[in-house]
Amino acid sequence: MGLSTHVLDTMNGCPAAGMAVELYTTDGDVATLVKRFALNADGRNPDGPLYDNTNLKKGTYRLVFDVKGYFAAQGVVLPEPNFLNRVALDFGVAHTDQHYHVPLLVSPWSYSTYRGS
Repeated sequence: MGLSTHVLDTMNGCPAAGMAVELYTTDGDVATLVKRFALNADGRNPDGPLYDNTNLKKGTYRLVFDVKGYFAAQGVVLPEPNFLNRVALDFGVAHTDQHYHVPLLVSPWSYSTYRGS
């Protein structure tokens, strides 16, 4: 299935619909933007997988989630500066024949991720 992501808003107990996300390929300190998108009502990329198995390449990637912008748009009163602004997750893909799912569970004060299925 390639590469996918899903974001759940743990403060409100719902998908993080509308959150802005960026996908990069990385090579050392150099990050190259691949795609920007806003999550759909289910908290996922509206176009489906970010990469299918045919186009997913072995290497390193970064997903950047606009946590501050999302919670501000939800009307959450945030301190300035907010504890979390943008959450960047750097990860590697070693096996392009496998599915790499990168979920994010997030609130204005915490986040968790793992390699999902």
